[in-house]
Amino acid sequence: MVYPVTFEPPRISPKPQLRLALFTGSYQYIRDGVALTLNRWVNYLLSQNISVMIFSPTAKHPALHTTGQLISAPSIALPGRSEYRMGIGFSSSMKRELAQFDPNLIHIATPDLLGIRALEYAKAQDIPMVMSYHTHFTAYLKYYRLNMFEASAWKYLTWFYGQARRVYVPTQSMAETLVDRSLSDKIEIWPRGVDSDLFRPEIRDNAWRRQIGIKDDEIAVLFVSRLVAEKNLKLLGQILTLAMQMNRRIRPVIVGEGPARKELQNTLPSAIFLGQQNGNDLAKVYACCDVFLFPSETETFGNVTLEALAAGLPVIAADATGSRSLITNEHNGFLAEPLDVTDFAAKLNLISENRQLRKRMSAQARQTALLRPWSQIHQSLLQSYYDVLAEGFRDEAAA
Repeated sequence: MVYPVTFEPPRISPKPQLRLALFTGSYQYIRDGVALTLNRWVNYLLSQNISVMIFSPTAKHPALHTTGQLISAPSIALPGRSEYRMGIGFSSSMKRELAQFDPNLIHIATPDLLGIRALEYAKAQDIPMVMSYHTHFTAYLKYYRLNMFEASAWKYLTWFYGQARRVYVPTQSMAETLVDRSLSDKIEIWPRGVDSDLFRPEIRDNAWRRQIGIKDDEIAVLFVSRLVAEKNLKLLGQILTLAMQMNRRIRPVIVGEGPARKELQNTLPSAIFLGQQNGNDLAKVYACCDVFLFPSETETFGNVTLEALAAGLPVIAADATGSRSLITNEHNGFLAEPLDVTDFAAKLNLISENRQLRKRMSAQARQTALLRPWSQIHQSLLQSYYDVLAEGFRDEAAA
């Protein structure tokens, strides 16, 4: 069953006081969508005077100024992707910290060895357990020539997530995919919001555009992401190369860092590469561009797509899980056939040539983002936590 989204304040009193133990593979050492989402969530919980303890791999030089009490978990660098770390279980000090904290709800955000140990702990201590599905792991396999493991991966994910009282996913389309795979019958949508005061079209700066090399008559086509294979960077290069042949006014702007940057620079020598951008600097980049292009088909949500919409950018994205829940075709952008270079390029050329179409879609993009305030989303997830606790109380009473 897919639980509908509700934006309601908590209905029941948090008695006993909620004490949440959060286990995640990404929180401090890398700036990705998972870490940003969870830090924002923990910050909200702390503002509600809720006790939270986070267990996650850490790095000596963190990429994020983190929120909450963070306990370092044993980890190793992920083979082939050394910028990521994989939790490998509990240390003795972690066990002591966890026992002293005495959580009454466990939230597991990553199905790694750390997640397995957290699952075992929750079951052994009879603590209610919820999980969240942040990464579409099976969609990544083909980018690393590991397709032969897809069936085994789904079997493992079904075993893992099937033990939770709730599985939180960011979009309806992702929920439907997981229901089709029988991953869980307790899926609930945890949507994402956007800071529409930070990301907004009014901060567009034409002088800054000129400063970074965008001519006044050029259409700045933006891509924001970690520069890694599973973001479909090969396809991105092919789309932009063909689109620039159709329309010489198109100027690609690339934001992000990663191991595939050099290869993408070789593919797109005329593109403007701005590296990693955050906060106000990132908001300015969005506002100063004209169209957002995002061909990735591995997203569970796509935070950058929502940021682009908030900045008033029409979006051209793959008609795939994640983007499909944000983009209404021919309303706030276009959904293109996944992997179809010609379809993407044709839609990009159409919107680049038609100023009135861009203007109309820009206004509708902004309106889409305004419908996703973080405050209501956070209240909804907190209510779900309380519902899970209430179920636990009923189970105890019935025993």
